[in-house]
Amino acid sequence: MPTRTPPDEVETLSLHRTVSYLLEECRIVLPGIQVLFGFQLATVFTNRFATALGAGEQRLYLLSIGLIALAIALIMTPAAYHRQAEPQQVSQGFVRVSTVLLLASMPPLAIAICLDFYLVARLVLGAGPVSWLAGGLFAVFVGLWFVLPRIARWRRKRGERA
Repeated sequence: MPTRTPPDEVETLSLHRTVSYLLEECRIVLPGIQVLFGFQLATVFTNRFATALGAGEQRLYLLSIGLIALAIALIMTPAAYHRQAEPQQVSQGFVRVSTVLLLASMPPLAIAICLDFYLVARLVLGAGPVSWLAGGLFAVFVGLWFVLPRIARWRRKRGERA
């Protein structure tokens, strides 16, 4: 019978594995963001975009496209940086810079998705509670992407001291 690893067991990764995981995380997220960006660009050229959305909503959509482009730039930077600045090595500095870039890509991505959701919900549901729905979706992103990891870190640190 296989042995089970305790749920609170922690393993420290080597610098090489840390960099490998970090770059892999960026590679996994990037195609989804690029597909979203492609759909956003294509939508602008439909008749419904011009007729169903007012000028303010079209500007919101443009903002959303800009935020997705920013998220793509941020998420692609670790690989570009690694290939140009440290092609034959890995460093803690690279891990720090790349982690900051990866985390910095998340707020613009969350905001862009929520803006898109708001606009689609407005078209489907009318004026109604769409702002509240988009705000709730944003709260989900913040809770899962930022609050939950910080709670886990806080609990782990608290447990280490106990």
